[in-house]
Amino acid sequence: MKIIVLGAGIIGATTAWHLLESGHEVIVVDRQADAALETSFANAAQISVSYCEPWANREAPWKALKWMFSKEAPLLFRPQNPFGKGFAQYSWGLEFLANCNDAAFERNVQQLVALGSYSHAALKDIVAATGIEYNRLEKGIAHYYVDEKSFASAASAAALMGKYGVNRRVVSREELLNIEPALRQIGDKIVGGTYTASDESGDARVFTQELVKRCQARGAQFLWKHDVVQLLEQGGTVQSVQVRDRDTGLSRTLNADHYVVAMGSYSAPLLNSVGVRLPIYPGKGYSATFKILRPELAPMVSMLDDSVKCAMSRLGDTLRIAGTIEVGGYDLSLDTPLARARCHMLARRVEEVLPGVCDTRLPEQGGDPQFWTGLRPATPTNIPYIGKTKVGKLWVNAGHGTLGWTHGAGSGKAMAELICGHRPDMAFNFYGPVPQKVWSPAGKLKAA
Repeated sequence: MKIIVLGAGIIGATTAWHLLESGHEVIVVDRQADAALETSFANAAQISVSYCEPWANREAPWKALKWMFSKEAPLLFRPQNPFGKGFAQYSWGLEFLANCNDAAFERNVQQLVALGSYSHAALKDIVAATGIEYNRLEKGIAHYYVDEKSFASAASAAALMGKYGVNRRVVSREELLNIEPALRQIGDKIVGGTYTASDESGDARVFTQELVKRCQARGAQFLWKHDVVQLLEQGGTVQSVQVRDRDTGLSRTLNADHYVVAMGSYSAPLLNSVGVRLPIYPGKGYSATFKILRPELAPMVSMLDDSVKCAMSRLGDTLRIAGTIEVGGYDLSLDTPLARARCHMLARRVEEVLPGVCDTRLPEQGGDPQFWTGLRPATPTNIPYIGKTKVGKLWVNAGHGTLGWTHGAGSGKAMAELICGHRPDMAFNFYGPVPQKVWSPAGKLKAA
């Protein structure tokens, strides 16, 4: 079959790879000049199967209210005009509030862990098959606490993860400092932590771009610098997709047997144009990448900082710190007072935790920090939509929030399996109709 994938981030690239593995013809369309230049470009770098708690929990509404007036808040809700483009934000917010209870939280965790475990295995398979190198560190993830009250909740969170097969261990300060000696510089402030050895880290952009090269070598066609103008639907089925070349301004229509929307936060408006309404809303996240000055003191274990809700990962001779979310529309600016405050907070936190390890100077101080922002395609549950829409030939693989890198390889594999008529082997609630597995007369499992 001929399949068109819209979007060349980690989700679109892995979808293309697995479709090629299944023997299909693949065309990928992206508005950028290369893969992974938007949401997948400079994320936290963590494959965090064990640290996948959804944002919606019983404490989230009160925290969000408290944080609304702080420029450095981990989660900042920026109200938009509800009678204009802000209607989608309020609709999303109401559904988010409906998930802020213990029952929904645990249900959502179960889904996220199932997809994460499946995806981690899929990632390992791709790496083994391709030999892609992407500053991968299989050193686990450590979550450190500097507040006793916050640390007191670590045991219950670890127990919940353990219920679904994740070995997240609560560790003492001494054990944590042995796991990651780089934290000794603030060892007197740390009260304890948790650690999962099975998690890892690596550069999502490098991985995605290298995977795309291998897709191209296998015959996939990539239309770079092409905008997706519209899906052309007739009789409840997508007949074609109109795209426009950004360089020439010329438009054309592309035909295929199936169409996969994997455009991150921009998936929702496109799907909405053909009557598929999904609560995917952009969450603006930030990151900063700094040159490491003292490698011997830099961390090898990827880390989560509980106090400011950010992640730190070593990528070769640089350190990436990422975090904070703004729910406030499709704003990608980095030069506003709010954006600068959030970027400066990340730089300040690195210097507080790892003093003198990185060049954290701001540009006005003579430094060269690589600040970045991207739109996380967030759902109220943090669970992505993967499956077949009500519109014929149209599929969706979007809504991964802050876990696109963690869930990318598995989401692409699951998408390919669903298109091929197979049910992926995991306990996950896929979107739309899903093939059921039945026993054939020969006693072999097959898709119905």
